[in-house]
Amino acid sequence: MLDERPVETTLYSLGGDAPCPLKRRHDERHVSLLRVGSLILADRRELCLIRNVSAGGMMIRIYSDIAAGTRLSVELKQGEQISGYVRWIKYDFAGVTFDAPIDIVDLISAAGDGPRPRIPRVEVNCTAWVREDGTVHRMTGANISQGGMMVVGAANLTVNASVVITLIDLPPAQGIVRWKDGAAHGIHFTRPLGLPMLVSWLRGQQDNRRAAS
Repeated sequence: MLDERPVETTLYSLGGDAPCPLKRRHDERHVSLLRVGSLILADRRELCLIRNVSAGGMMIRIYSDIAAGTRLSVELKQGEQISGYVRWIKYDFAGVTFDAPIDIVDLISAAGDGPRPRIPRVEVNCTAWVREDGTVHRMTGANISQGGMMVVGAANLTVNASVVITLIDLPPAQGIVRWKDGAAHGIHFTRPLGLPMLVSWLRGQQDNRRAAS
C-alpha cells in the first residue's frame, strides 16, 4: 500500500527576506522529500535538509550542535558555495542569512544540456484569475510549479472541479481543484507548464520584486 502521509518538499521563495523561526515543532508524520545540502563549517563538512530558501537566506534541518552566529557556507549546487551565518536556532532547525542575495531562478534552473528536472514549488505573490463554470474569481497565487499551483482567496472552489487559471504574462492553464484548506486551494494542471516558459515567467516575477524593493 502506498504511504498516504502528507509529503513535505522544499519551498523556494523569490522574496529577499531570510526565513523566520518555526512557530511550532515540525510534524514528523510528514514524508520528507526535502532537498539535501552540504554545510561547510570551520573544521568539517556535513549534510543538512533544506526546508525553504529565499534570495536572502534559508531554513535548514541540522543534525549537530551549531550555535547562533556561526559562520558557514552551504553548497546547493555542485561546486557552488554560498556564505552566510546562523541567525537563529529553534528545535532542530537553523535560520541562515546569506552574505549577499542569491538568484533563486538560477538556483532551480538546471544548467547544461543534460536532462532537466521539473522545477520545484516556488513561492510567489501574484494575481490569479480562476474560472469555474461561468464564474471568474480573482485570487492570489501563493506558490507554483510545473505541475500546479496554490491559490488563496475568498472564492469557495469545488474540489475535483475543472478550472482555468490565468496569470499575467502566461497563457491560460486548465486544471483540477485537488484540495482546499480554508481560503487555500491546490490546483493540479491538466498539462504541465513548459519549463522555458515558467522559468522566463519566474525571472520576470523576480525582476519585478527587485525593482519594487
